[in-house]
Amino acid sequence: MNQLKNLKVLIAEDDEFSEKLISIQVENFCKEITIVRTGVADVEACHKNSDIDLVLMDIEMPEMDGHEATRQIRQFNNNVVIIAQTVCVLLGEREKAIESGCNDYISKPILKEELQALIKKYFN
Repeated sequence: MNQLKNLKVLIAEDDEFSEKLISIQVENFCKEITIVRTGVADVEACHKNSDIDLVLMDIEMPEMDGHEATRQIRQFNNNVVIIAQTVCVLLGEREKAIESGCNDYISKPILKEELQALIKKYFN
């Protein structure tokens, strides 16, 4: 994952424990990690920082869910990779994430190897 050391990652996660776990999994190959706790803050961060490479988007967040946040981000940024993350394993959830504009989907609990493989898929 050395070639990924220059990634700017935005973690959109309202649960502090989940955010810490995700941060630990990506910190070794990112030059910068930004944390936001709401969907509104997520959209604002992406708007202010157009050079963000990757958004790890929690689907269930306060103020605005991850689906709506993704739709709004896609109105001004089609290049950022957005990976939906959720504990919800309902049938159709992956498809709903893709339809809202996410590039991919990962279910929680997130395994380090699975997350890294998914990131390599988009940045190798």
